[in-house]
Amino acid sequence: MALLSIDHLSISFGGLAAVYNLSMEIEQGALYGLIGPNGAGKTTVFNLLTGVYKPKEGLIRLDGQDITGLAPAQISAAGIARTFQNIRLFRALSVIDNVKVGLHESFPYSTLAGVLRLPSFRKQEQAIDDRAMEILEIFKLGEQRDLLAANLPYGAQRKLEIARALATKPKLLLLDEPAAGMNPGETQELMDTIRYIRDELGLTVLLIEHDMRLVSGICEQLTVLNFGRMLAQGETKQVLQDPEVIKAYLGE
Repeated sequence: MALLSIDHLSISFGGLAAVYNLSMEIEQGALYGLIGPNGAGKTTVFNLLTGVYKPKEGLIRLDGQDITGLAPAQISAAGIARTFQNIRLFRALSVIDNVKVGLHESFPYSTLAGVLRLPSFRKQEQAIDDRAMEILEIFKLGEQRDLLAANLPYGAQRKLEIARALATKPKLLLLDEPAAGMNPGETQELMDTIRYIRDELGLTVLLIEHDMRLVSGICEQLTVLNFGRMLAQGETKQVLQDPEVIKAYLGE
């Protein structure tokens, strides 16, 4: 059974079909790409998967569970985390506190223990700090733990947003243009990190990206959208050589 199954998904805005009759399956442990020209409907798909939008038609299943139309918090609890095209960090919080925000659901303690700062509370807080540092080290951000998120370089802010998403312990990680604004060196480091997340942490990754070097370098399978409809689907090399895909990107 696929980890993520999308069956005949559709949504319209003002009579315009933003996504129409989309079906795709993503297996556990996959590195999967969702690509297409600007305005193809890619981010709309992410918004459907995370409960920002409710589909007009179709079903979404995560690990066999029907999550169609659930609220974002419910979908997050089911195991989907995401990043955004425009970085959405808590800019006035420190680097480590941004990650800890994503961890508190994993380390519950009572209100009384927090108010009275009981030993159980202090133990949980130390466990949260330790886990947050483990995640930051994956992204080589440990030395910046006490910096304000707003003071990080752009590429590091991108990595911090992924780290915070990872803190929620997702089954499926959605990355919306993670390489946007990065230089080639930062992009290569990001590619290595995404591979590590899949290979060492066992996560399944679905990403939207316009950087074809990154797409061809790490994605094993692709779905291509154009005007909200699936244009091509399959192994990355085969899809990128499809004349219709080339035509959609070049506008010929």
